[in-house]
Amino acid sequence: MIRLSVFDQSPAIADVPHDATIRATVALAIECERLGYRRYWVGEQHNNPGIVGSAPPVLMSAIAARTERIRVGSAGVLLSHYSPYKVAEQFRVLDALAPDRIDLGLARAQGANEAARRALGRSALDADAFAAEAGKLVAWLYDEPTEREPLTAQARAYPRAATAPHPWIHGSSEIGARVAAKLGLPFCFNYSAEGGEQQARQCLQTYVQAYRPTARVPEPYASVLVWALAADSDAQAWHLFASRAHANIMLDTGMRAPLVAPEVALAYRYSERQQARLAQMRRDCIIGAADHVAQRLVAVAAALGVSELVVNTWTHDPAARRRSYELLAAAFGLAGAAP
Repeated sequence: MIRLSVFDQSPAIADVPHDATIRATVALAIECERLGYRRYWVGEQHNNPGIVGSAPPVLMSAIAARTERIRVGSAGVLLSHYSPYKVAEQFRVLDALAPDRIDLGLARAQGANEAARRALGRSALDADAFAAEAGKLVAWLYDEPTEREPLTAQARAYPRAATAPHPWIHGSSEIGARVAAKLGLPFCFNYSAEGGEQQARQCLQTYVQAYRPTARVPEPYASVLVWALAADSDAQAWHLFASRAHANIMLDTGMRAPLVAPEVALAYRYSERQQARLAQMRRDCIIGAADHVAQRLVAVAAALGVSELVVNTWTHDPAARRRSYELLAAAFGLAGAAP
C-alpha cells in the first residue's frame, strides 16, 4: 500500500496577491487532511517571485492550528541559513502546539540567489559541515550528547514535552542520502522524471546500504518527492500544465516569475530550442487523467522500492490544484476521498 503526502511550495500566480497565495496553502492543507493524505510539507525559497513560501515554521504553525490529524512539516529547512539550536527551539514550539504531528525536514540546498544569501548572512555548507550541523540539531531536539564545544553543550532546547518533532533529511544527491544514513534518519529523495530513474535508485540504495540504525528509527525509511498533475481528462491536464511548462522555460533563462494562465502560456512564441525542451517535458512529466497519473506514480514507487510518495502540484487555478489532489486521493482509495 502506497502512502500519499503533499509538498506545497506556495507557487505565486500572476496578478494574485502573495497573501492570497499563502492563505491558499493553508486552505489546501485543510482539504488534504480531509482527503486522507498522510503529511503536508511546505518548502523554503528566498528572493523568488515565483515561489513565496519563505518561512516554513511560520506557515506550519498556521496549518497545524487549522488541522487535527495530518502531519505538518518542512521540506526542508535550509540549514545553511540558520543556527541548528534556533531551529530546534522553533520546532519544539511547533511540537508543543501540535504534539507528535511535526516533521522537521532538513536540506543542504541554498534555495536563494546571491543577493538573498548575502542578506541571510550565512555561507553554504559542504557535505561534512551539513552532517555536523544536522547532528547538532538532532541532539538538541532530543537532548542527547554530541560533539559540541563545552559551553554550547550546556544549552537545552525548550519547551520540553512528551513528544518531539520527527527529523528528516531531504535531498537529490548522495550527499543527503549519506547524511540521513549516518544520522539514522528518514530520507526523502527529490525525484525528477527528467533526471531519470537511475540517479534516484542509486541514491536510495546508498541510503539503505549505509544506514546506521537508531532506537527511534531502527530501519531505513525513504520516500520520494515527485511532481504530478491529474485532471478529469488528459486534454485538460495538458492544458493546465502549460502554466508550469512556461515557468520552467522561463527558469531556464534565469527568470523566476509567477505562473501565468494556460492561455497566456500557450500563446507564447517559443524558440526551436525551447520547443524541444517542452517536448522533453511532455515525455517525462507525470500528467494526465487520474488513472494514468496513479499508474505512473505506482510504477515510480515500485521501481524505487518506496512505500510513500510526496506529490507536488502547480496550477494557475487553485481550484484545479485542489481537484488534482482530490482525484489522486480517489484513485489511491484514501480514507476521505469520494469513491
